[in-house]
This record gives sequence, structure tokens and C-alpha cells, in this order.
Amino acid sequence: MKRPTFTSEAKIDLAEITAFLAEEAGIATTRRVIMTIKTACAFLNQTPGAGHSREDLTNKPVRFWQVYSYLIVYDPTPRPIRIIRVLHGNRDVTGILN
Repeated sequence: MKRPTFTSEAKIDLAEITAFLAEEAGIATTRRVIMTIKTACAFLNQTPGAGHSREDLTNKPVRFWQVYSYLIVYDPTPRPIRIIRVLHGNRDVTGILN
């Protein structure tokens, strides 16, 4: 099975998460968090119905999966799935997605 695709915004999100964690938490934590996010993306690609719809956050046909304090926002329709964003839960998720 092909790997999930990532929007340019999702790639930037991952780069920013990596930079932030490397500065604030160290390399070991950064590797663990990024690997867990990537493993979750692979899982979602195999199980595209996993996660939740969040009509309180967006009316777009996306699903959400939480990894630590981050939300993976993905479109389950295409194969492979498309990772739309990877956002920290404290961000203005509604404002970013709409």
C-alpha cells in the first residue's frame, strides 16, 4: 500500500513541530513524537475511517486523530489518504481549517 500524502501545509507543520521540540525538549523527545505521528499516519492510511469528525471545528469532510497534544487532520477519501494538517491542540484549529 502506498504511503499517505501530505499537503505542503502539513509538511511545514511537521518541520515546525520538529524545530520547536528540538529546541524545547531535545532530540530524543523530538524523534519519539515525530515517529509516533508518522506511525499514526500510516495506521490511518490502512484504516481511513479511524478518528473522529469534528463538526465543532470544521464542516469540511475531514477526520481527526490525536497524537500527544497534536491533531492529525486528514481526508479519508483518497487512496492513499491525504494528511491536511498536523496542529497542536492549543492552536486556533477552527480558524486555521476554515
